[in-house]
Amino acid sequence: MVKLDIVSIFLCATAFSGCASQSAQLSPPAKPAPEAASGYTEKTGVVAKKFMIASANPLATDAGYQMLKAGGSAIDAAIAAQMVLTLVEPQSSGIGGGGFLMLFDGVSMKAYDGRETAPSAATEKLFLDTGGKPLAFHDGVVGGRAVGAPGVLRMLELAHRQHGKLPWSALFGPAIKQADDGFVVSPRLAGLLKSELYLKRDPTAAAYFYDGDGSPWSAGHLLKNPALAAVLRDIAAGGADAFYTGRVARNIVAKVQGHPTNPGGLTLADLAGYQAKVRDPVCSDYRAWTVCGMPPPSSGGIAIAQMLGMLEARTMSAYAPRDGVPDAEGVHLFAEAGRLAFADRARYVADTDFVPLPGGSVKPLLDQRYLAARGALITEKSMGVAPSGQPPATKLAQGLDTSPEFNSTSHLSVVDAQGQSVAMTTSIEDQFGARQMVDGFLLNNQLTDFSFDAADATGPVANRVQGGKRARSAMSPTFVFEKSGRKLMLSAGSPGGSAIINYVGKVMVGMMDWGLDIQQAISLPNFGSRNGPTELEQDRVPDALVDALKAKGHSVRLMAQTSGLQGIMRMTVHGEDVWFGGADPRREGTVKGD
Repeated sequence: MVKLDIVSIFLCATAFSGCASQSAQLSPPAKPAPEAASGYTEKTGVVAKKFMIASANPLATDAGYQMLKAGGSAIDAAIAAQMVLTLVEPQSSGIGGGGFLMLFDGVSMKAYDGRETAPSAATEKLFLDTGGKPLAFHDGVVGGRAVGAPGVLRMLELAHRQHGKLPWSALFGPAIKQADDGFVVSPRLAGLLKSELYLKRDPTAAAYFYDGDGSPWSAGHLLKNPALAAVLRDIAAGGADAFYTGRVARNIVAKVQGHPTNPGGLTLADLAGYQAKVRDPVCSDYRAWTVCGMPPPSSGGIAIAQMLGMLEARTMSAYAPRDGVPDAEGVHLFAEAGRLAFADRARYVADTDFVPLPGGSVKPLLDQRYLAARGALITEKSMGVAPSGQPPATKLAQGLDTSPEFNSTSHLSVVDAQGQSVAMTTSIEDQFGARQMVDGFLLNNQLTDFSFDAADATGPVANRVQGGKRARSAMSPTFVFEKSGRKLMLSAGSPGGSAIINYVGKVMVGMMDWGLDIQQAISLPNFGSRNGPTELEQDRVPDALVDALKAKGHSVRLMAQTSGLQGIMRMTVHGEDVWFGGADPRREGTVKGD
């Protein structure tokens, strides 16, 4: 358990400003951040004793705080915050998208799967042109083709039935009021609107996000959304059925199927038949802790567990950052472990309701001997592009995934006064999703998280398009427990496309190996590899680090790495347990608690 004096917390929170025989496979090209950067503002952590919420926007954080203050549970707060995020952070998440939610009730955990599903009529040719070649990414994104059946509301409703305390209808009040009265457009939303290329093509979105001259609303503009308020009132009164059937469902299907140039196949039956699922979390031990994350169709839990499993034999504590600057050997080891995990991810991980993992479970991929053998591939020189492994019980001939994965996403973490906690990551995929607006909210383009290619010379791609299937994701809501006493130590997650795995993995290593608090770990420059170049956060690392990595054979790419990490950790202050929350300086997130 981390033990810090209360003064030390605030001092340290501001100090970090600043299988081997296979032939190597080609990796997809390095990908930019799914949402553009909008600056870096130093933040300090927040301390609370009873309850806390950390979310991506101050208005959403306040909505969740109101529910906690009223005696609500962690899931109550998460629902209230997500409804506000639909309004104030429309580029990232909302009721038109999906997500994953980890919930700890003080005794046991559940992993809630609200990932979007492909229309039942979808085929492997969904993202191929008439010549059988994969479409350009945004040719697939913009319009109705990539819209999957949204899952976030069904997921939240299921979790609330099992763990909610406040009435369902009460959770929508803050978002309804904000939509009616208006909210002030934030600098981040204004900046993303200014650089957005496709949103204006949709007349409904153009009328909402732009003025009469076609200019995007600037920061500070009061923006009202009566259409969304009406939908939220219907959902508050009628439950998620008010979204998945009736007027709203008809409007969604009409929008998707009626797109003039890029229609989709989503039907009323697809919406009405959507089901959220409860799955078993992926848990593994790392030193003195147990780390638990999302199972497939998320790849996050497996990938992070693999990375930690490969790093456990290394003395990572010897490579702690100094004055906020990552150590070259620490980055090297972390990036190499990432290469190996991403190689397995591209080969094996998909919706297990359609495509089994090797051996039929997560165990072969997390087998200690397997990970030790994989970790032994890490030497003093970078391997560049890592091969996928051959875990025990592997009898699968599967191709290499080529999904682009530009997830525009949001994360929130909550702990309540009753000892429950939520880590939830939600998404509409690309920035502003499919750029299709219906009844005040944006539709997702999550189907582009499938591989555009259905097979290669090795065999069928696990993450290929199939009707009713859920696309693989990198979203990684994560809990960390004290291994000995099973006490919750951390709730964390991030947006950021496939780089989410590295962002969250960085926080895990920062806390467990380098003794950082959550704000320090979040603020530390981002780094890692997705089995391509070694990616370092632009303008936040010295030339000496770049040179040291190049000397180890790394191909280095300096780039904006717009994580949106939020997290809450347990600390001991003067012999008393407290919650200490952190939010990402790269976005607009805040923390609030009592």
